[in-house]
Amino acid sequence: MQILKKLTMPALAVTMAITALAPTAALAGDTQKDKNNWRNGAIGAGAIGLYGLHNGDALTTVLGAGAAAYSAKKYEDARKKESQESKDRARYHRSGSSNYGSDRTYYWYQGHRFYKNNSTGERMMVY
Repeated sequence: MQILKKLTMPALAVTMAITALAPTAALAGDTQKDKNNWRNGAIGAGAIGLYGLHNGDALTTVLGAGAAAYSAKKYEDARKKESQESKDRARYHRSGSSNYGSDRTYYWYQGHRFYKNNSTGERMMVY
């Protein structure tokens, strides 16, 4: 039983280190993967915090809860970033009869009316 107690803290330290460093292994620009890694890290750190709480170990509880809070914050930031990127993509590729659509033949720009030939893409100022 003493061996188990001696191995618990190093095992928790290794687990927390892996949890903290796992998101850096994700490819840059892959927001979904980053988001998933931060969520999984928050879950793992929360489990470590609960383990410390269950065993009455204040240090493990505080470290686990702190790491879970940090990972949850980073997850929320990644979620907001992904949502903003999705909105930006939708705005850029918007089409149809909206004010931003690319199928309009006449449109206003800087006080002038322009004509756009949709088959050739040519634009001409009307007045």
